[in-house]
Amino acid sequence: MLRSLYSAVSGMRAHQSKLDVIGNNIANVNTFGFKSGRGRFQDVFYQTLQSATGGDNDTGGKNASQVGYGVQLGGIDLNMGRSALQSTDRGLDLAITGEGFFQVQDAFGNTFYTRAGVLYVDPSTNNLVDSNGYTVLGVSGNPMGKAAASEKIHLTVPSLSASKAEAKETINEVEYTITSENANDAANVTFRFQLDDTLPDGSDIKINTSELTSNSITVRVNPTARFTSLDDFSNKMNEAISEANGGQTHPAGNFTISSQPEMGNFAVSLTGEEIVKANFGINPGTMTMDNKEIFGGMKPKTVSTSPMFTAKGDVEYSAVYHKADGTELAYWEVTAKITDGSDIRKFTGKISSDSVSPKSVLLTEVLTAGSMEKPGQSIELTHKGFDSISTAFKSANGGKSPDEAADDAGSDSIEFAADPEKGKATASYQAKNLGLGDKSFTLKSGTEGGAQALSDCPIAILSDGIVQITHPQLGILQIGRVDLVTFDNPYGLEQIGNSYFTASSNSGEAKACQPGNGGSGSLRSSALEMSNVDISTEFSDMIVTQRGFQANSRIITVSDQVLEELVNLKR
Repeated sequence: MLRSLYSAVSGMRAHQSKLDVIGNNIANVNTFGFKSGRGRFQDVFYQTLQSATGGDNDTGGKNASQVGYGVQLGGIDLNMGRSALQSTDRGLDLAITGEGFFQVQDAFGNTFYTRAGVLYVDPSTNNLVDSNGYTVLGVSGNPMGKAAASEKIHLTVPSLSASKAEAKETINEVEYTITSENANDAANVTFRFQLDDTLPDGSDIKINTSELTSNSITVRVNPTARFTSLDDFSNKMNEAISEANGGQTHPAGNFTISSQPEMGNFAVSLTGEEIVKANFGINPGTMTMDNKEIFGGMKPKTVSTSPMFTAKGDVEYSAVYHKADGTELAYWEVTAKITDGSDIRKFTGKISSDSVSPKSVLLTEVLTAGSMEKPGQSIELTHKGFDSISTAFKSANGGKSPDEAADDAGSDSIEFAADPEKGKATASYQAKNLGLGDKSFTLKSGTEGGAQALSDCPIAILSDGIVQITHPQLGILQIGRVDLVTFDNPYGLEQIGNSYFTASSNSGEAKACQPGNGGSGSLRSSALEMSNVDISTEFSDMIVTQRGFQANSRIITVSDQVLEELVNLKR
């Protein structure tokens, strides 16, 4: 038989095996942590038809004459090159940014290695496991000062100690704290404070039964109620809670409201409105008058807060009419004179004849020489228009208009009335509001103590493999470390499926190291390493392999034709 026939058969077999490798690579193009393979060919053996001979003085040497017997698959090499990382937005997904492998162990104690860091916490054992349920290896407990290891990572969380629930909020640079009396989780509620002007006098604080739930308490405060201290407010609030709870104290006991800096007893008792509202600026003073309206419908509206109105005492209102002249329209000059003992202050403003619709007028202070008052203080009065004041003047002066009355007096001006209107004034003042209604107070960490569930502790794995949790009482704790292993010859590892590798006699022993040390890469959380299969390379190899297989099949066809010719010689 022709040797070429068997050589072609070996070629087809080898190319078929290489195509198997290519198919496996393409099938795993989206497998996290997958490392592609490469089929490698080598020739087999040869028949020597003529051995090589050396030359002498007369003739030259001859090369050997050999006929080969085909090809075989020399090996399948692993491509251990790193691939790109894919973000997953899942904190327990880990990727290795350099060399190294995660180490996991099955239920029978067999250890495997992988680049696919899809990790979970087993709720039944609190072990750190991978996607196949195999336990991840490294260091358990506080890893501080511990060398890299290959022990099962068991995550242990310290128990809770009994603690009272507490909420802190800073309002207008004052820190308010609400604390429960008892240590239990029933105290983990949210307090909301709001004014309720429907409450009758004598009912300072009210809590409706429907607004007292296991997770929230709405405290309704009478705006006109008065409280001597935060303790006074807390006591009345606790009484209202008990009333809403069917006469029983809240399961968390009484609640205490305190402040820093400490307020103690208020210098002047605060109203419910001042306790709840969050106005921390200047409150305007008041202006009153004995009659509801003066000068044809004028009323006090407000006083200035910037600058702060500081006048207080008895008020006398007066109005003087000024006739028009060549440079100015006719106008009413309104004056408020405020007397506090020997202190007399005047505020004046003008209402011109072109002010025909209802609006307001500012009476600004007339400062005397040497006055220490801040300029710009004012009183705002509403009015119904220039004509309304003039009409009121006519009614009070026998039907005479202001102009006629001024002419009769032989003057350019005339006063509205001989007896001025009277009232009272108070100064603007810095608001004393506490602002408890500005924020909600959510009490936390109330517990009777006992075991703490790992699921209630946010968990994170850092770049150096440290497993870190946030304990509700103890804060941030380190409870383990994910260690890596490296190999002298990672290309000698054997693939066994499920993205796992095992060590072989040619890979060398696994050497444990902390991520980022010992030649290993650091960890990247919320990311996974993608497959390192290069589709363009695989398709190119597929075409070349197909053509190689096709060429070998043609050799078989030609060899068959030659054999046919030999058989036909007998004919």
